[in-house]
Amino acid sequence: MTSWETLARARTASGDEIVLRQRGEIYEIRYNGIALMSNLNHQSEIQLALRSMRRLDFRARRVLIGGLGLGYSLRALLDLAAPDTEVTVCEIIPEVVAWNRGPLAHLAGSPLDDPRSRLVIGDVQEHLALSRGCYDLILLDTDNGPDLVVRPENEDLYRDGGIAEVADALASGGLAAFWSATASTRFESTLARQAWNWTREDIPLVPGRVDAMHHIYSCALPS
Repeated sequence: MTSWETLARARTASGDEIVLRQRGEIYEIRYNGIALMSNLNHQSEIQLALRSMRRLDFRARRVLIGGLGLGYSLRALLDLAAPDTEVTVCEIIPEVVAWNRGPLAHLAGSPLDDPRSRLVIGDVQEHLALSRGCYDLILLDTDNGPDLVVRPENEDLYRDGGIAEVADALASGGLAAFWSATASTRFESTLARQAWNWTREDIPLVPGRVDAMHHIYSCALPS
């Protein structure tokens, strides 16, 4: 079997290590030794965009994506969006942006180069706090889910206060969707306390199989 080749390393201001590595056609980003994302299973990232846009009848014109990843959600959103849509992407790690424009660019077809894309390098929670009523659709894929955060600071995003900020950043009738690697009963209890309707969709890692799933939590504000 081909061994992993380290393509790049980065370290955050808080000392966290991020590694981009490749084995054959597989690219993977690891965060403090934990596999954070790869191109091996990205079906659920595409479904995050597709199912959310479908629920809004493809009418979303102001969209926020929290977490660039490998660009798959952004690419899927752009492929579905109207020419006048603006898609803001918040990514806290500059090196992830650089890798998306470099060795990873071919995976999702360089979605950052689309003129509808607007990049914000920073914390999505800080951006949400400044974005009251701004967005028709918010897609959040900042961690491996509510139970598997990669930064302790991200815990707040999945608690009552963070969810309230997400709701405040939505326009009337807007939709927020959270990606998760696990079904989180704790997060579901938190969502149940909020003034919106939520659902969980279970997405097979491989289409047609049910033995391994990722999950999308969709939360709709009333019009």
